[in-house]
Amino acid sequence: MQRKGITNLPLHSDHTPPWLWKRMVKLSAAITEVILEEYGHDEFLKRISNPYWFQGFSCVIGFDWHSSGTTTTTCGALRASLNPEEHGIVVLGGKGKNSRKTPSQLEDVSSTFNLSSKKTDELIQSSKLSAKIDNSCIQDTYTLYQHNFFLTENGKWAVIQQGMNTDTCYARRYHWLSTSVDDFLSSPHTAIECNKKEDKSLDMSSKESKEVQKISVDLVNDNPEHLRTYFKRKDPKQTLLTDFFDFNEKDNDPTGFNNQVSFSMPSHHEVLDMDLSDREFEVLRNAYEIQPSDYKELISLKGIGPKKIRALALISDLVYGQKASWEDPVKYSFAHGGKDGFPYPVDREVYDHSIKTIQDALNQAKIDNKEKYNAIKRLNKYL
Repeated sequence: MQRKGITNLPLHSDHTPPWLWKRMVKLSAAITEVILEEYGHDEFLKRISNPYWFQGFSCVIGFDWHSSGTTTTTCGALRASLNPEEHGIVVLGGKGKNSRKTPSQLEDVSSTFNLSSKKTDELIQSSKLSAKIDNSCIQDTYTLYQHNFFLTENGKWAVIQQGMNTDTCYARRYHWLSTSVDDFLSSPHTAIECNKKEDKSLDMSSKESKEVQKISVDLVNDNPEHLRTYFKRKDPKQTLLTDFFDFNEKDNDPTGFNNQVSFSMPSHHEVLDMDLSDREFEVLRNAYEIQPSDYKELISLKGIGPKKIRALALISDLVYGQKASWEDPVKYSFAHGGKDGFPYPVDREVYDHSIKTIQDALNQAKIDNKEKYNAIKRLNKYL
């Protein structure tokens, strides 16, 4: 039996019924308008970037089942209900191909919010970096398929994006808040929500991976041609790094990274696949010609994806003795702790504040009494 307080997000491929969707858009607008008026834009971003508040908000507006569709539907309802000129906040991006429209949408909305071209470029970079980090620098078996960018008129932002593990059909949600990001590559998330914590996941966005980030840049800037010796056998007797890995033997360790001389892993998993092709070496050569100044610039380059990031990190460990973080950054979906003290005691102040913001917004929302009553019932059920 699963412990109470864990939010599972299984794949949900069906569509929200039209009758429910209309009510979700209406109710999400009513609640958000009150929060913006009573607490301001900054507090709304802070709340929406909190995975537990987000989950409660989703349930209150009518999403009674916990699945991957929670993120899609809630962000979609907010996108449909919020008008940048009226509310001073907008939701950009979306699911699938819509996620890739975020940069152009940022350029369009920058004139509405009177943002400078420099600020717009910074926002576009923030959007791309948050997606690149969660899809490539954090290698946790979840692949991003949606990216939602919340932007206020004063240029502050939050990101809610989601990845899917195609083997288990479960999702993982990543939350970002601009005011909490001091460094994109030093544990930048407000939270990462999922019901499962992997034993090993490469996390190049962790502050524990700082030295490996520097070595990765040095390896590229020092001409990646010399890296070929690690992957291409010039002599039949030459030993390669990949000789230390058994890609056919199955093992319970999803990454095969167990800090031993010999590694094993499921054959379908590519966490330690370091066999870079000539085409992939061409990407490294192009990066060498650009001479990236830091790791953020390196991972921003076209073609620098999970495989190359992983290979550089592994070389740093096995050759130079600098280890990247293999600690899964996910946090379980416990909203406020448990009454039995597991996984930690209830934080009453946080608990009460979460209730208060939604409850106050519901009480003041301009909706009929029946809708208000049903929303409060869902809130009480969730709590």
